[in-house]
Amino acid sequence: MIKHGTIYEAIGGFPTINKLVTHFYKRVGSHPKLIPIFPADLTETARKQRLFLTQFFGGPRWYTEDRGHPMMRRRHMPFEITPERRDAWLECMDAALTEAQIEEPYRTAIFEKLTMTAHHMMNTPDK
Repeated sequence: MIKHGTIYEAIGGFPTINKLVTHFYKRVGSHPKLIPIFPADLTETARKQRLFLTQFFGGPRWYTEDRGHPMMRRRHMPFEITPERRDAWLECMDAALTEAQIEEPYRTAIFEKLTMTAHHMMNTPDK
């Protein structure tokens, strides 16, 4: 259980979010199931993810300041997000959490929140 503050503060703030996103997109950029729905240049995608995760885990509201209300499901509707792609995304995030050395109980709390979000993003059945 998280005892005080936010997940963002507990894991070390933006430097840790930055590390997590860097490790995550290194994997996404080479994952055969994810390549079709991501741009070849992940720079802007990673930038937006850093802003979103900062806000999502209790840090500054940089995503809203930069992009407006998150509306994550709507923003993801143009992309075919299947259960298989959801699982691939979560696999990449799970490995990135390990590589970024995010410790318990925060690692589990982060992964659980992102798992719920990933389920919510699905919009296409597996083919």
